Amino acid sequence: MVEAVLIDLFSLPANMQNSFQDLLCTTLGTIQECSSITAPPVYVMCSQTEWGERNDEQELLPALKDFQALKKSLEVVRALTTASALYTIKQRLDEKDLSTIKIILPAFRRDLMKVYIAQLFTAVYQFEFEDLHMASDCNNLLIAEPQPEGQTLSTCDVELITSEIQIYLQSLPNLKGELTILRSSLIPDGIFLHGFTTRTGGISYIPTLSSCNLFSSSKRRDPQAVVKENLRRLANAAGFNLETFHRVKVDHGNAVCIMGKTEPDSYDGIVTNLKGVTIAAPGADCIPVLFADPVRKVCGAAHSGWKGTLLGVSMATVNAMVSEYGCNVKDILVVLGPSVGPCCYKLPQESAKEFHRIDPKCVRLFDSENPYIDLRRATRILLETGGILPENIQDDSVTDQNQNITFCTACHPDKFYSHFRDGTNFGTQIGFISLKD
Repeated sequence: MVEAVLIDLFSLPANMQNSFQDLLCTTLGTIQECSSITAPPVYVMCSQTEWGERNDEQELLPALKDFQALKKSLEVVRALTTASALYTIKQRLDEKDLSTIKIILPAFRRDLMKVYIAQLFTAVYQFEFEDLHMASDCNNLLIAEPQPEGQTLSTCDVELITSEIQIYLQSLPNLKGELTILRSSLIPDGIFLHGFTTRTGGISYIPTLSSCNLFSSSKRRDPQAVVKENLRRLANAAGFNLETFHRVKVDHGNAVCIMGKTEPDSYDGIVTNLKGVTIAAPGADCIPVLFADPVRKVCGAAHSGWKGTLLGVSMATVNAMVSEYGCNVKDILVVLGPSVGPCCYKLPQESAKEFHRIDPKCVRLFDSENPYIDLRRATRILLETGGILPENIQDDSVTDQNQNITFCTACHPDKFYSHFRDGTNFGTQIGFISLKD
């Protein structure tokens, strides 16, 4: 059932206002029949340059005075571009946690609107379209059944829409303060560029994703365009090139990608000796792990959740550096990034047993139904067993009482995202590293 209605008048001139009023009232009067709520919110989207600067719905649509219930749930959104109008409406939908939307629009706008939607929304949202047809004399408007699909937009048209969206998103202010990057003193700054992101300084506005979310998926409300803008701001602040940025394709396994060789379908580790190529691993409780060999000038990144930790993804990344680039394991530096700590993280008893086998101290309250798990300790033990020197591993919960890198993500909602804390619509931070040119 429809939860909200969007009426697209963006390309209709202001002199058609009177013709549209009767249609709008008829439309609003029948909306309740197709809606799952009594008075669904209705958003009328129009161009600010065409409709002027008026802010009073009664001035724009005086015929609404007889529709008190519907009038209260109607908002006219005027903007200079379709991207800004649609993004404003998306914010309203997200505030109300709505996801099923009917769009009523002129037939010639349908294909355009689908491109905007594909870039500004995710699969969380469901849209149905209804055509708004204009008579040739422009004195009458009527709603018709959806017409057959029109011609596909040209590549140039799609590029123009993409550019419009990018320009609009770039104009938005940072949320929750300035972008902050955490850096480790263990990794030599003269050789490597690296860091771990926090949640500040981006444009994501949904509370659990706000504000520098760096991952988009079909299950979350942050679209890829917003994540790309957050990443662009990070790249500018950190000083790396987005065109040579590569992030692991998370599978919660132990596969490792060697930059320059055939890329696996999925992998949780990545290594390179190419200068100027930035590699990254995400984390939102899982550990983003960075690797640096200042002797052979090689770096790596790995995503280590509880499954990847048990499968040895960190040592798999180390082994790839050794086998592919001739690194000496004793030269490799490893930094464990922000991740859920043993203070907060729990797993079912069966999974806890696997960590208990690595070291009983990796599990607290082992006899409980859901014991507490120390992912970092398990990772350190597996790395040290594989030959990494203890002094070459940074885990602030052990090595630095001041904690400037390895924070517990669940304990610091102001600084970090946490799947464990925030639920399914969670944001993601990353750890990134590259060999300087």
